[in-house]
Amino acid sequence: MAITKPQDPAADPRRWAALFFIGLAQLMIVLDGTVVNIALPSLQRDLGISDGDRQWVITGYTLAFGSLLLLGGRIADYTGRKRAFLIGLLGFAAASALGGAAGSFETLLVARVLQGGFAALLGPSALSLLTVTFTHPKERAKAFGIWGAITAMAGALGLLAGGALTEYLNWRWCLYISVPVASVAAVGGYGVLTESRRQGRARFDVFGVLLVTSGLVALVYGTSRAEADGWGSAPVVGLLGAGAVLLAAFALVENRVPQPLLPMRLVADRTRGGAYLGAGLAILGMFGAFLFMTYYLQGIKGYSPIRTGAAFLPMTVAVLLTAGGLATRLLPKVAPRALIVPGMVLAASGMLWFLTIDTDTSYARGVLVAGLLLGLGAGMIMPVAFNYATHGVDPGDAGVASASVNTAQQVGSSIGTALLNTIATSATADYLTSHASRGDHDPLLARKAVLDGFETASTWAAGIILGGALIVAALMNAPRPERAEAAVREATDTEPELAQS
Repeated sequence: MAITKPQDPAADPRRWAALFFIGLAQLMIVLDGTVVNIALPSLQRDLGISDGDRQWVITGYTLAFGSLLLLGGRIADYTGRKRAFLIGLLGFAAASALGGAAGSFETLLVARVLQGGFAALLGPSALSLLTVTFTHPKERAKAFGIWGAITAMAGALGLLAGGALTEYLNWRWCLYISVPVASVAAVGGYGVLTESRRQGRARFDVFGVLLVTSGLVALVYGTSRAEADGWGSAPVVGLLGAGAVLLAAFALVENRVPQPLLPMRLVADRTRGGAYLGAGLAILGMFGAFLFMTYYLQGIKGYSPIRTGAAFLPMTVAVLLTAGGLATRLLPKVAPRALIVPGMVLAASGMLWFLTIDTDTSYARGVLVAGLLLGLGAGMIMPVAFNYATHGVDPGDAGVASASVNTAQQVGSSIGTALLNTIATSATADYLTSHASRGDHDPLLARKAVLDGFETASTWAAGIILGGALIVAALMNAPRPERAEAAVREATDTEPELAQS
């Protein structure tokens, strides 16, 4: 299916400026997922939010974002990716301003849901613009290396920004900060981005939209309820079961409709499927590290919010070194699994390093080492996963392919947070029960119990990441790009000979 493009993107001298504004939008989306976390206690006190309702400040955003991504990607394909990008930015800015000015929990919740909805339109349009703008292999590798670095480091920067804004201003600035960022990205994007869209009248798969949206809502909501209700509770089991049934029905429907929301050929491809699994399982395992390290540093080590945020900076530097340097150089030369699999092994090693940390372990010997290993691993995984998630797709499907990897990442983070936090709290409770029965009166018992919970959950996270590495190693059989290009040239050269014979 053809798309409308005024000129060849590879010849557009503004493409690197376009990368800056596209990357700025991605930074804002990912940063917003963590910047509010450190501010949560402050805004809870200010707005009088109950302990039972406070999770909705985070879950409201992730529910809307994760469940609407595929629809947002298809809207971008048909209505124009630049247009969807600009609408997403302006809508996100307005929702952020509403949240910052909120005087009640209800208003804040509406703002967070709107943020997630506009992010679901913005995220796929940004990644698909990157896909159609950079088509030359070497330039594409460099662009996706920068993109992967932004994605991997934005979560840590969100914690740093959240700590600084909460400590020196107030929690409202954790939401207001998105307004100038979105405004700059919108103004710059309007000037340098080139419009592209799928030709033809937009005919949306309404039934598919309802199935996938309700299925993802059930899945994400079920995992968020697991922390409070337990994984074996009837509501959680019912929600997860309903989500699985709805998503299975969605897959069946998409194979039978003429214009599917998600063409199954995108997911069935071994290379793209491996990229989706690699991104989803890596995020599922690693996302809990932000939570564990934050609570360890503040709850056990007594760090302030700003000092906690600063403690994540070495991890950010490690991401930049691998994603912006190593991965960018190697991406055009090696097979994708040659980067993703070692990256996942490094990330798993970072999670296992938590087993060496005690309540009195120094920062340099404990959190610093774990953070560096996680950063090095993330920097090798993310650029490759995002590159190959959209590699070789029809330009008309760039938006929905981009939405698919974003969905894998978002659902992975939601499930990972709920799963690992539930494992951690259960292990903490078991530790307290077993030691209380022995009559222990250690004054540090509560801290040791919390740390034991983190170590148990980190072991599970490492197992998930290593399992994902094995799956990617077996599934993602794409050759290195140089061999793939040589095979294409050889096939092209033989066509005239076959025609003459």
